[in-house]
Amino acid sequence: MKHKPEPITVFEHDSLKFDLKKKSDQELYQSLVIFFGKGVPYYNLIRNGVKFNEYVGAIQVGKTLINILPKADKRKSDCDKKSKWNQVLIDMLRAVNGFEVKAPSSTDLKLKNNSVLDLYFELFVTEVEYLLHRGLVKKYRKTEGNLTTLKGQLLFTQQTSKNMVHKERFYTKYTTYDTEHLLHIVIYQTIQVLKRINTNLGLLSRINALLLNFPEMPSLKMSEAIFDKINFNRKTSGYKKVIEFSRLILLHYHPDLSKGRNDVLALMFDMNLLWEQFVLASLNGKKGLKVRGQNSKYFWKPNGGKRRTIRPDITVNFNGNEYVLDTKWKLVEKRPAIEDIRQMYAYHHYFNAKKVALLYPGANSYISGSFVKTEQQKELTPMECGLMFTQFEHSVKHWQRRIAKSVIDWIGDVK
Repeated sequence: MKHKPEPITVFEHDSLKFDLKKKSDQELYQSLVIFFGKGVPYYNLIRNGVKFNEYVGAIQVGKTLINILPKADKRKSDCDKKSKWNQVLIDMLRAVNGFEVKAPSSTDLKLKNNSVLDLYFELFVTEVEYLLHRGLVKKYRKTEGNLTTLKGQLLFTQQTSKNMVHKERFYTKYTTYDTEHLLHIVIYQTIQVLKRINTNLGLLSRINALLLNFPEMPSLKMSEAIFDKINFNRKTSGYKKVIEFSRLILLHYHPDLSKGRNDVLALMFDMNLLWEQFVLASLNGKKGLKVRGQNSKYFWKPNGGKRRTIRPDITVNFNGNEYVLDTKWKLVEKRPAIEDIRQMYAYHHYFNAKKVALLYPGANSYISGSFVKTEQQKELTPMECGLMFTQFEHSVKHWQRRIAKSVIDWIGDVK
């Protein structure tokens, strides 16, 4: 068996340099250059390398895996920190996407997730195994072709052109009730992609078993439009999760058509958006709090044009009072960006908020602040805008509890 390259692990905003005298580095760099040319936002090209942006996740080029991890401290990174943040990223994705919701398919993952790819591949495989165990859904579909018995509607034009010699055949259009439909075509193509790009030996036999047991399906060029056509009903509602995984994998898979060796699969996530969704998931369900994400209000309207909206990351309603949180995945000390402060000032007014705060990762204590009032505003109550920090400790679940407690303490008077 050919030696599997060791994974490359870096942090967001890090640079990755290549030794272009080595053939392996040269091929990897060229594949990343070609992939970048397709307009991906995950990294920028630098001399003999790439510099990653605010996206985290995994990029697999051929058999080489590049893990890009979140970074929430300024200390120099070592192997232990990379291992820690790799698991933090995986657990954050679990918390945001609710992977641990359905028994028995998603609750008992057998592999130690070494990367984001391992996580999504195993979740997909486990879901398909569950569908096969339960039995695949059949649907009616229209088809046409030659039969030895008359069935359905005889197509006279095709019958004349195709069966002049074979009088015993009938070219008909008829209805078939079987497993060949769009849901299974999508799943089958995902299994084939996993067979081609998976490097995790723990999943190899399970993927082979899926190919053996899953009915063979016709090929279809995948696009967003294909997935937009998919509708679920009572019989197919159990397919929602597996189709989500298929969509994520197939639409981010870029086969190497020239050499057939360096296929690219990029499962990358905007860390700013992931942080916002993670905080929202940490606050949802807390007693007494009505939490909303991306709650928009109209902000500006040009004459003869469309209105523009203002949209904070998170709004919290408690006892009829509004509180606004804007999540920022960046490292700050005591001086936030002036653009962020101006944004919070607008939120204060347009949402009639009692308090607003910027929420950052980090170990700093809460920094209280307020907007300076003008002469015309002196009669108004103080407009508080604070800086809130929360640091990862022990586990992601513990981190979520700390986030919820920090917000509840900030609001005050929550029983």
